[in-house]
Amino acid sequence: MDINDNIESPLNVKISFNKLLKQYETLALSTDSFLANKAKGVLDIAAQYPELRDGFSKVSSIKEREKEIAFILQDTFSPLLTHNEIKTASAPFNDVIFNASARFKNIIKAAGDGFLLQMKNMPHDDVYVGACTIILSFCHGFHINFKRPFYYEIPDANGIMRYYKILYNADFCEIKPGKNAPKITQEDFDELLDNFDNIDLWKEKFPPNSYTFKGFVISNIFDVTDDQSISNIKSSLINKDKRKPNSFIEGFQDIFSSLFGIKDLKVGFSIYNKEDDRFERIYGSGMHSYLLGKKETKQCANALCTWSYDKLLKEYKYFSVSDVDKKFELSQGKAPHIASLHEQGIKSAIFAPVANNEGLMGIIEIVSNKRQVLNSVNANKLGDVLPYIIQAAERNIEEEANLIEAIIQKECTSIHPSVHWRFVKEAKNFIKAEALGEQAVFKKIAFENIYPLYGQIDIKGSSEARNQATKQDLALQLSAAKTIFEYAVKIESLPIYDQFIFQIDEFLLGLNEHFQVDSEQQISAFFKNDIDSALKHLYVIDELKSHLDLYFETLDDKLGMLYNHRKQYDNTVTLINKDMASLLDKKQKVAQRMYPHYFERFKTDGVEHNMYIGESITKEDSFNLIYLYNLRLWQLQVMCEMENDFYQKQHKFPVALDVASMVLVFSQPLTISFRMDEKQFDVDGTYNARYEIVKKRVDKAFIKGTTERVTQKGKISIVYSQKQDEQEYLRYIKFLQAKHYVDNDEEIVELEDLQSVTGLKAIRVSVLYHKNKEDKAFYTYDDLMKEIKA
Repeated sequence: MDINDNIESPLNVKISFNKLLKQYETLALSTDSFLANKAKGVLDIAAQYPELRDGFSKVSSIKEREKEIAFILQDTFSPLLTHNEIKTASAPFNDVIFNASARFKNIIKAAGDGFLLQMKNMPHDDVYVGACTIILSFCHGFHINFKRPFYYEIPDANGIMRYYKILYNADFCEIKPGKNAPKITQEDFDELLDNFDNIDLWKEKFPPNSYTFKGFVISNIFDVTDDQSISNIKSSLINKDKRKPNSFIEGFQDIFSSLFGIKDLKVGFSIYNKEDDRFERIYGSGMHSYLLGKKETKQCANALCTWSYDKLLKEYKYFSVSDVDKKFELSQGKAPHIASLHEQGIKSAIFAPVANNEGLMGIIEIVSNKRQVLNSVNANKLGDVLPYIIQAAERNIEEEANLIEAIIQKECTSIHPSVHWRFVKEAKNFIKAEALGEQAVFKKIAFENIYPLYGQIDIKGSSEARNQATKQDLALQLSAAKTIFEYAVKIESLPIYDQFIFQIDEFLLGLNEHFQVDSEQQISAFFKNDIDSALKHLYVIDELKSHLDLYFETLDDKLGMLYNHRKQYDNTVTLINKDMASLLDKKQKVAQRMYPHYFERFKTDGVEHNMYIGESITKEDSFNLIYLYNLRLWQLQVMCEMENDFYQKQHKFPVALDVASMVLVFSQPLTISFRMDEKQFDVDGTYNARYEIVKKRVDKAFIKGTTERVTQKGKISIVYSQKQDEQEYLRYIKFLQAKHYVDNDEEIVELEDLQSVTGLKAIRVSVLYHKNKEDKAFYTYDDLMKEIKA
């Protein structure tokens, strides 16, 4: 086997000691007899085996001349330093080592039988280019600084990864071009300078095996585990993917194991919440906290003893616990941090504050399941890495603040993507003005000549339904309290109990005959101010304890009142809103792809939505009224689908409620502007305000000359004022009838005048439903209710 086999390189390598032997030829002429005799001995050996000077590449030759090579290299590899120095002699860019110090051999032996020595951070193509740069310097006088640090990663006997830096000595190398080596000109060199990644070009200028290398290289190797561990810690902390749990945490702990030279070392972290003086765990990072144990959070005073509290939170100094079990016994389990470590089976630990000029940010916790391996001596190693951990913590706090702000913006003061560009534009202008020292003002953001669309799917009779739920809860609680007082009067005849019973009867009568807005508040105050204390007094009577326990078990912990039917109602409204909003959001994504427009929705007793479409929003010269008409038709279809989705799920809700849908049509373009104080868009101008008035009141409007509301369950109401809108929507209805979205019972009705708004009309048409997603039949609302109840 040849050492050049399976290696593509411009160098055909031959191991040779010619340049080293030439130095011995000089020493043989020395007046120092000791040096001269030693040199003659080396030259005698070389004379017996010419291949040592001429060069060889067979691996078998290395084995055959092992003793002679060792003798020739004896001065280079001093026997006195062999157990101290980490040193090898090898072919360049090759893993073939033919001489090594005893310490290097011991390091490789400790790594285990399966360990394969490989140089790190040197890609295959880079090795080829690296050889070419050496040729440029040796043979052509073109010097390129391609020096890079090379490393070995070698595990020790305990499985802890250690890092070794390699420094090459190339004093004993000779390189000569072969017959097939192209000449290298200045133009070639200039071209190569700009084409490092073009491996084909380098192979064209330096074909494989076109140069002969004779000699060897000496590798001086240094253990740089501490430096590399610190560098790796820094890189890990900078890594943007550090929130991806397990891989980061496992790698981070391995790096600390290398730094401390301790196998199975673990790293934890707890955040310091200054406002509450609490420690909290990091969520979503995979990082454990050994200070908190199983707890999510702890008051600092409850997590530390007084001494450790002062050390970490006041002095900002780290400390160690070298023997947790011993400390646990001495403190009798009363030191909280020691007790937490003991419970988790930790035997030794180091706690270090992560603090800057602003104060404490968190605690880094390094722990081991072996006693004394972590102590006050090696705790000082943290001094080298804490600055990087502090920088990372500062950056994380800033990132988290930005993330929190982004979530608030998204969830609470959302800027819709369709108009985000305008906010970005104004923000850039604001920053520019500040940078130029001008008065920075965030200018008003407005969009002119846009068309509004409004729709709602409203819970019918929501007020009546909640009042009924409230009456039921209050009546049940009043009756339960009355029963207890009736028992109490028989045991302890006090007039006050009779008075409570009388008052309860008065409230019960009021609930049945004239429930008012303030009835709930009056009865709640009655329980809070009078009944609760009386019932607690009665708890001393053994005969009443079971009745009282049963009574109190029915009450809501937070409200102190019976909250059963109201809870079912509230849960139903929440579920309806969640489902309707979710479906609308999903459909909106499709609509945005048709043509960008502004969209916002609100959850009330149902779901409302606003849409605005027009040239000024899209920023492109592409708007056409066809996109408005398309969005109006899309809105009607989606309203029908939301109705269908609701009634298919209605039986799953705790309370049976109905919904009614309405669309408001406004044909004239208007202007909207962003109100900074309310963080939302609103219409501009007196005329445009008419649109907002209609929006807020029209769903409560009556059909002219009747007491019938314009919105009805099972129907979609389309409110408008212009004849052209009527004609447009009648066309849409005809299309939706053909698609079986709506029935053939459309009607046009006039509405009673609203405040300062007259001439409104509405088209009403019944929605067609399916019992479920698989059902292919079409039902009106009344038919559907009969089918469901059948």
